[in-house]
Amino acid sequence: MWKRLAALAALAIAPCAIAQVPSPPEPLTLDAAISRVARTHPDLRLPVLQRAAAEARYEGAGFKPPLAFGVDIENALGTGASRGFDASEVTVSLAGVLERGGKLDARRALAQANIDTLAPQREITRLDLMAEVARRYLVITAARGQRRIALDDIEQRRRAVAAARVRLQAGASPASTLMTAQAALAQAELDRDRAVQAERAARLALAALWNAREADFTEVSGEPLQLPALEDFQQLAALLSDTPELALIAGEARVREAQLQLARSELRGNLSWQLGMRNNRDSGDTALVGGFSLPLGNARRAGPEIRAAEAELAMSAVQRESRALQLYSTLAEAHGRYATARLEVARLDSDVLPQLQRAEKAAESAWRAGAISYLEWAQLQAMRIEARQRQLDAALAAQTALIEIQRLTGQPLVATASEGNTP
Repeated sequence: MWKRLAALAALAIAPCAIAQVPSPPEPLTLDAAISRVARTHPDLRLPVLQRAAAEARYEGAGFKPPLAFGVDIENALGTGASRGFDASEVTVSLAGVLERGGKLDARRALAQANIDTLAPQREITRLDLMAEVARRYLVITAARGQRRIALDDIEQRRRAVAAARVRLQAGASPASTLMTAQAALAQAELDRDRAVQAERAARLALAALWNAREADFTEVSGEPLQLPALEDFQQLAALLSDTPELALIAGEARVREAQLQLARSELRGNLSWQLGMRNNRDSGDTALVGGFSLPLGNARRAGPEIRAAEAELAMSAVQRESRALQLYSTLAEAHGRYATARLEVARLDSDVLPQLQRAEKAAESAWRAGAISYLEWAQLQAMRIEARQRQLDAALAAQTALIEIQRLTGQPLVATASEGNTP
């Protein structure tokens, strides 16, 4: 009876114990990492302040020249008849400047053009930052892949050590064979430890982008070997016309157009005017006074600034053409590197690695039977690990090229290491 009660109690406690086991944390996706950085990184908060400053400058550019209130006192505190203030003349005036040549509109246009350039600048900053997130995320997945390769190497090296020990005890192989196998195992364990340390450092580097001092995640969901098929190169190249880098150059061209218009407005000088009343304390008379002034030689003085503004505006077209060519060349290079690396990953996966795996297993059986030397088996083991490392390196090169392609075209950086189809 006591046994039945103990069994029932165990059955009743078991679900509670299972329920109390904490579930493993969810792996961090690239989308989640990008979202964290987008919410917290200071570089993405700067444009808000920059826009506030630019809007304040736009408001200031809309002000007309201020009116000036003035008081002039003449013939006062002198000698003789001008002693004290008895013979003084007091003039109260109001003065101002009448802007000519459309200076007010030119200042507003320049301020508005500076505001318009902030949008592509912010987009460039965002794309650069998201690309950096993807690159650091990729480093984590690379370290994890290297750790998996090292664990695979450790497993096969352990089999070699065990087999060498058996043959040594049977007198079928010398002690040097066991020592060589143990040294190879130690090297594989070193590669594993190095990959673990590299992954830990990469997690800290990624977490630093959202201002975290410790990484609150242990796993990521990215897989470097998943490489999506890209669109045709010409279709990708067509997206370059909408890239924010060219939009920024176009915005800078509008700024230079506004600067040219402002420089041309200086061809017509401002008219300064003054109007007031003058009172003579000696006679008690009051009279109206007024005047105006107009500077001369404005065209000569404005000429150099106009020519400089025209040259800078002409430079904008050349800069856009040069930048478009550079973007096209970079995209072509990245597209080629991605296609080549993707092909290498696929061929290694379909042709090379299966053959090496079968050859390594056959060599193990042959060595256990004494048909081949340990060196031949160890060489096949090393070739298989080198092929896996080469495949990982090619996948990382492809992912790096993909990040660059997405940054150039302005497409979302969410399919680099977390999504895609294995080739």
